[in-house]
Amino acid sequence: MRTYHCLSLFIWTYMYHTTYAIPFQEKGNSDLPSERIVGLTQDDGKMLHRTKRGWMWNQFFLLEEYTGTDTQYVGKLHTDQDKGDGNLKYILTGDGAGSLFVIDENTGDIHAAKKLDREEKSLYVLRAKAIDRKTGRQVEPESEFIIKIHDINDNEPKFTKDLYTASVPEMSGVGTSVIQVTATDADDANYGNSAKVVYSILQGQPYFSVDPESGIIKTALPDMSRENREQYQVVIQAKDMGGQMGGLSGTTTVNITLTDVNNNPPRFPQSTYQFHSPESVPLGTPLGRIKANDPDVGENAEVEYSIAEGDGADMFDVITDKDTQEGIITVKQNLDFENKMLYTLKVDASNTHPDPRFLHLGPFKDTAVVKISVEDIDEPPVFSKVFYLIEVDEDVKEGSIIGQVTAYDPDAMNNLIKYSVDRHTDMDRIFSIHSENGSIFTLKPLDRESTPWHNITVTATEINNSKQSSHIPVFIRILDINDHAPEFAMYYETYVCENAKSGQLIQTVSVMDKDDPPRGHKFFFEPVPEFPLNPNFTIVDNKDNTAGIMTRKDGYSRNKMSTYLLPILIFDNDYPIQSSTGTLTIRVCACDNQGNMQSCNAEALVLSAGLSTGALIAILLCVIILLVIVILLKFTFLTIRQRKKEPLIISKDDVRDNIVTYNDEGGGEEDTQAFDIGTLRNPEAREDSKLRRDVMPETIFQIRRTVPLWENIDVQDFIHRRLKENDSDPSAPPYDSLATYAYEGNDSIADSLSSLESLTADCNQDYDYLSDWGPRFKKLADMYGGDDSDRD
Repeated sequence: MRTYHCLSLFIWTYMYHTTYAIPFQEKGNSDLPSERIVGLTQDDGKMLHRTKRGWMWNQFFLLEEYTGTDTQYVGKLHTDQDKGDGNLKYILTGDGAGSLFVIDENTGDIHAAKKLDREEKSLYVLRAKAIDRKTGRQVEPESEFIIKIHDINDNEPKFTKDLYTASVPEMSGVGTSVIQVTATDADDANYGNSAKVVYSILQGQPYFSVDPESGIIKTALPDMSRENREQYQVVIQAKDMGGQMGGLSGTTTVNITLTDVNNNPPRFPQSTYQFHSPESVPLGTPLGRIKANDPDVGENAEVEYSIAEGDGADMFDVITDKDTQEGIITVKQNLDFENKMLYTLKVDASNTHPDPRFLHLGPFKDTAVVKISVEDIDEPPVFSKVFYLIEVDEDVKEGSIIGQVTAYDPDAMNNLIKYSVDRHTDMDRIFSIHSENGSIFTLKPLDRESTPWHNITVTATEINNSKQSSHIPVFIRILDINDHAPEFAMYYETYVCENAKSGQLIQTVSVMDKDDPPRGHKFFFEPVPEFPLNPNFTIVDNKDNTAGIMTRKDGYSRNKMSTYLLPILIFDNDYPIQSSTGTLTIRVCACDNQGNMQSCNAEALVLSAGLSTGALIAILLCVIILLVIVILLKFTFLTIRQRKKEPLIISKDDVRDNIVTYNDEGGGEEDTQAFDIGTLRNPEAREDSKLRRDVMPETIFQIRRTVPLWENIDVQDFIHRRLKENDSDPSAPPYDSLATYAYEGNDSIADSLSSLESLTADCNQDYDYLSDWGPRFKKLADMYGGDDSDRD
């Protein structure tokens, strides 16, 4: 069909060229020279002669999309200067010359070398000239002509999108615009109907329609429901040639979604709900969930639940779960199986965002009945009060009942209850309770002054089930009884001046009482009955719980009486009246003219008061000087002691011989551990002797034990052997050591006073001559020169 159409168009175009060629040529050649004759033909055998111009054309027309086997003939260039001898050469320049359009340089025939597309280029401007082959000069001026491409219907309409997406609210009226689709045709809109597009709907009826000229898609049915169908697919066709037969077409798909509106009320899937709850559940416990279904979506499906009416409206509550759109039934007040076993509620479910346009469809809410059954459980005992307050006098006798607590079993069984005191709250076991009737009684005396309050905990437990128990606080307040006598609030140091006048106030005393009467304290002061009239002092009750001590005479003498004792009777006004006697000690003191005490008796009580500031500073300086002198003396003594003791080795570089000196004196005959010169004569005894226990050796190395000498040799020989042993001893110190042995010899003509050998003597010595040596030896003479009885 399309091939036939192109052929007809070609024939029409050709006829068009044949019919209207002459007027175009006349108009286009009006400016050319008149003396030349130019011919333009579309057939080789037929020439059109025209005078006044050399070139004979205005424009050529050519069909696009030529599908023939030969090149498409465009036209022929000819000038009257062409004698047919081949001396002229035709040249073509301009748009597509040489590539799209070729010319026979001998004959001037123009052909289209390729298939042309008007949508790519609809107009070509070319220039032609004729040149003498011999001279190379133009025989005609260069002239311009146009080749116009005639359109054929070779492009179908195309939509701007392959897939459109649109939405429209549900329940919209007929004719509601949804979306506009647009298709374009690349053909020439000014030539024929090739580019005239008409829209039609291929798929989507009877729900939607499309305007054939504008491409606007509209609703075609009223009250379309999203809940019934949400998605629609509409296919739109765009056809050129004004929609006539033979026109080309294109299609597109439009996906249309119905958006939700709140046109559906919530509905409960069932009319009655049943829940169960133990009576002991805590407040706020969820019992179950109910849900009203709403086919709408988003905020149009949001539901709010509320309790409309029922006998359990005060006992329960309903909470809306925003995530699941469910109603949660919760406990609002404590349940009691014995009080009520079944509750009935009416719960409403309503939309939170109703649409006024659809209120005529009915109320947008629904109601369901909720029944809640309370289950009985074994509950602990319940006290009659939240707490108990008991007041008791502190003088109550032991074993007296001071109060009572009561509890009951709320269950239908009404089990028996026993009471007990939590001993963690009564560590001293002051109180106890009767296990059957809950009477609280005392076990020990009470004292408000030591503990005014007692806070104990009483436990009530079911006898048949010890796990069921309750606790209650009991606050016991100890009421005051006037059982303490008033006494002085402090110790008073009272004095009276020797030069005091009669009626002079010397002291104001106040008292304290450990009791706490409800009307407050009121104390009275009087002389004791034994001394109703004191000749020296007077007691004046100030009526404000204080008393003033006044002098009763002029002048007092320390020599006659240095201290006065004034007994004062103090009593309160509570019942029973408590009284005590406080004795005030009053000393007689010397005072200055202003009444300031200077001294009492022979002792200066306030010495610092009579000293000036300069005297105090002088005393302080003397004390400091004495402390400095003592510190200097101590330091000097320590320095002298350190100087007397010289070290064995001055420094690490000192390798001089070192002499170890023992400045020890004999301890007399009572010194059994002292040095004995007899050891030098008896090497065996030297080997077996023990170290002294009364003197610490200053050497830093152990005493080396040597091989004993079994024979009694001379001291000189003994020393030589010791010297040899020390020389050959590998464990000796790395410096020379000098061992000194002070030996006097065997005998002395003058005899010796030393007691070193007294241990070896066989008889007692006579020390009476010590008495003749003077007072310096008197001590020794007393120790040794007396009789045996005296020494004992």
